[in-house]
Amino acid sequence: MPPFDVAEGDPFGPHNLPYGVFSVAGSTDRTVGVRLGDQVLDAGAAARALDSPYASLLARPSLNPLLAAGRTAWSDVRRALTAWVTVPAHQETIAGLFHPLSSVTLHLPFEVADYVDFYSSEHHARNVGQIFRPEAGDALTPNWKHLPIGYHGRSGTVVVSGSEVVRPSGQRKAPADPAPVFGPSVRLDIEAEVGFVVGVPSRRGTPVPLGDFRDHVFGLCLLNDWSARDIQAWEYVPLGPFLGKSFATSVSAWITPLDALEDARVASPERTHPPLPYLDDSDDEPGGYDLRISVAVNGHVVAEPPFSTMYWTAAQQLAQMTVNGASLRTGDLYGSGTVSGPAEHQRGSLLELTWNGRAPLQLPTGNRTFLENNDEVTLTAWAPGPGNLKVGLGEVTGRVVAGAEEEREHG
Repeated sequence: MPPFDVAEGDPFGPHNLPYGVFSVAGSTDRTVGVRLGDQVLDAGAAARALDSPYASLLARPSLNPLLAAGRTAWSDVRRALTAWVTVPAHQETIAGLFHPLSSVTLHLPFEVADYVDFYSSEHHARNVGQIFRPEAGDALTPNWKHLPIGYHGRSGTVVVSGSEVVRPSGQRKAPADPAPVFGPSVRLDIEAEVGFVVGVPSRRGTPVPLGDFRDHVFGLCLLNDWSARDIQAWEYVPLGPFLGKSFATSVSAWITPLDALEDARVASPERTHPPLPYLDDSDDEPGGYDLRISVAVNGHVVAEPPFSTMYWTAAQQLAQMTVNGASLRTGDLYGSGTVSGPAEHQRGSLLELTWNGRAPLQLPTGNRTFLENNDEVTLTAWAPGPGNLKVGLGEVTGRVVAGAEEEREHG
């Protein structure tokens, strides 16, 4: 099938065109690619072949130069790419620059600068509160509806989809245990999230207001914030997540530009507590996104969290992240926090789906409370696009493998 003949309704058609970085068999050279159906266009080679001024941004081993170029360049490059893959006059020039998706190796598409993770789904926060504080009058903490809560993670352990996830070891202590023990996590979990990728940096000491969100954020991707719940429960008081989160965060190999998601924009949910002025988006254009996420464990769908229900938007998260004067850097990544909806099948973590292990999931591969070795978790998603088309988001897959501590224990 010629590269331009994408199947009708393909969620990765020319209305989408997400960006990634790939290499071909027998080569270690990496370059920017754009996905079209089940093909990958060598965007840098196409730019050179068509004598495009954007070759300096696209013929690179990372998306960072494109990210740093800014919103005008993002829009110009996207228009050019759309023309290259839709105008018949270009087909002869670039037909040989497509590679079957199955034949290439996909890499982490950008160099991650800082990583921040939020906690912005009210349904998730209420579920967690009910699980761990059932006696509390309100499942939410007093600050929850006044600001997007978050923590700083570890950028060096952000990995691309397909990377194995080594089961972490650390201290853990059950409430009835007399003392902590050290060993592999026995409550390994996932968190279905959406990650936002920052392109244009900001100056230290200068907050980024809500209205500047689209001038700084290039696009989004699916994100799995792997979580060792037993390590986390023992360590998090009083400073929050640390080793229970920092061992791995998986992201898609494909970054969907915000410009591809115009038809997916929705208003954020009604808020019962008016936010302070720097977070007040009541007069702004819709800040939410209608992303339909699916979570599968060993090929079996266990949850379908709706991103449209998130209480705090990505623009509010960015404003909160910088309101104290913290600067943005090209390649900053921030996660939405676990995406959960109001229904049981819309919960975005095993902690919620099994109610902290009290109601195991029944899977064809055996019941699960938390993840076992060799379990594979896959996040997929789509969003409404133009003309009733779907915009596909690149999947995130990770398989759990035993860590060194486990291997020593089992000889």
